Amino acid sequence: MDPNFQWDLTSLFADDNEWQEAYDKANKSLEDIEPFKGTLGQSSEQLLKAIETLLAIQRQITNIYVYSHLKNDQDQTNSTYQEMHAKAVQLYSQFGQAVAFFNPELLSIPQETLAQFIEENDALKEYEQYLDDATRYRPHVLSEQEELLLAQASEIFGSPSTTFGMLNNADLKFPEIEDEEGNKVQLTHSVYGKMLESSNRRVRKDTFEAFYSVYDQFKNTIASILNSEIKTNNYRAKVRKFDSARQASLFRNNIPEAVYDTLLNTVGERLELLHRYVNLRKELLNVEQLEMYDMYTPLLGDAPIEVTYEEAKRITLEALAPLGEEYHQILQKAFDEQWIDLYENKGKRSGAYSSGSYDSKPYILMNWQDTVNWLYTLVHELGHSVHSYLTRENQPYVYGSYAIFLAEIASTTNENLLTDYLLKEYKGNREVELYILNHFLDGLKGTVFRQTQFAEFEHLMHESDAKGIPLTQEYLSQEYRRINEKYYGSGVNSDSEIALEWTRIPHFYMNYYVFQYATGFAAATAFSKRILDEEPEALDKYLTFLKSGCSQYPIETMKQAGLDMTQADYIDATLDVFEQRLGEFEDLLHSK
Repeated sequence: MDPNFQWDLTSLFADDNEWQEAYDKANKSLEDIEPFKGTLGQSSEQLLKAIETLLAIQRQITNIYVYSHLKNDQDQTNSTYQEMHAKAVQLYSQFGQAVAFFNPELLSIPQETLAQFIEENDALKEYEQYLDDATRYRPHVLSEQEELLLAQASEIFGSPSTTFGMLNNADLKFPEIEDEEGNKVQLTHSVYGKMLESSNRRVRKDTFEAFYSVYDQFKNTIASILNSEIKTNNYRAKVRKFDSARQASLFRNNIPEAVYDTLLNTVGERLELLHRYVNLRKELLNVEQLEMYDMYTPLLGDAPIEVTYEEAKRITLEALAPLGEEYHQILQKAFDEQWIDLYENKGKRSGAYSSGSYDSKPYILMNWQDTVNWLYTLVHELGHSVHSYLTRENQPYVYGSYAIFLAEIASTTNENLLTDYLLKEYKGNREVELYILNHFLDGLKGTVFRQTQFAEFEHLMHESDAKGIPLTQEYLSQEYRRINEKYYGSGVNSDSEIALEWTRIPHFYMNYYVFQYATGFAAATAFSKRILDEEPEALDKYLTFLKSGCSQYPIETMKQAGLDMTQADYIDATLDVFEQRLGEFEDLLHSK
């Protein structure tokens, strides 16, 4: 692969040898932690020294971990980087064990004493939010010995996700199918998505059935892996005295559980919009029975435009211009400084993501294809990376990351701006306008409706396990089929291989992550509308949000940016946009 299309990891380490030196140094630095045990309450100076020492070691280890995971993701069949990544994961585990004393001991300091420490020590004031975030865990932190036992088991707790990742990305081999011209095409995760967009129904059907035939062979194994993940989440929540795994997961970002329920209820009450879209799709495709493999092909046939990567870079810069010059300059850095590992390659991790450390570039993994979908993926991941860049440039290390709850907002704001740009750019070109509207509707369907569907299924799995219901492949498939039918309605056939979709979703190993795609999309809809409407201070408030990191709790960060995510109105407003653009799409269809 041409190095120009690979990321440049030298901002982390010059080479593997330098990584090994850093690993050895960080491993030895774990010895510096032990002397702090039993001393945190002695004085504000000692507490400050302990915090700064632990954060400095964590910072080193994060760099080590990020380098190893990026190298490993470039080729998951490379045993050298498998070993390096395993060592980095183990080092993280050892660090967790070494600092297991910290939270219990911190919480043993009376709240009044902590307040006095902060008042008398200006340097400690910088860590006030950090300390507040730690001390709110008082009801959920265990004894030092119990914390140590949990820390020692962290690698075991992560085993289901690791095992599924290896199976899904490295070991599963997918069959070949014939494309539209009768050429043999090797299915991969990335090619699967592209083939489902084909205007040839035979290709879509063959792709769908061939792909799921592999998961069907391993459905019992994957059910066992997923069962272990769910049981782990429920177990950890129980031992930490949470009412549920969901409460424990949302507690990390101080998110009320009502936010989750509000999403499921609000979307659930308006599923008739999705049913209306499904029925329109069935009508336009002119099929007697709509299948799930028909849900991704453009309604009007093949895309009227292809987008090369060079064109995608130009479009990205122009579409995101409403975010201002500062944002534009960072985007240019991303392209000029090789933040992006672009093309699919043997053994490379599927999909796309943004990743990095406080000290590195905010790297992007892609598996680029010349489609509008991958253009949207590019601006999406750049949203994450610019968010990370601005956070790290404007916050100290302790606040140099952002809550997962906020992560999808920046990425989806970019997607909304791209949609607006493309609709304006191709105004009057009926074929392209229809395609972009179709793409928007599919995007909202996939991000709001589909991720809410995933969130409902994920919650069902955790609740079922808590009630003692075995998570067999039969039970999981039955429940997934039922929920799929609820969301898509009778207009699509849910009595198909789609019942096995749970077998291939990596986010089910991320402990209540998926709902944040839907809430993030809805928040992004509000931000992008304000920015495009050039509301006073809208852009400044948005950029301030991007620079805030975790210097305060996510709900408060959003309130300061002008959005209250504890209410349902921002979700309803997003569904209103879906309804509006669905109407525009229908009107344009009939305006021949």
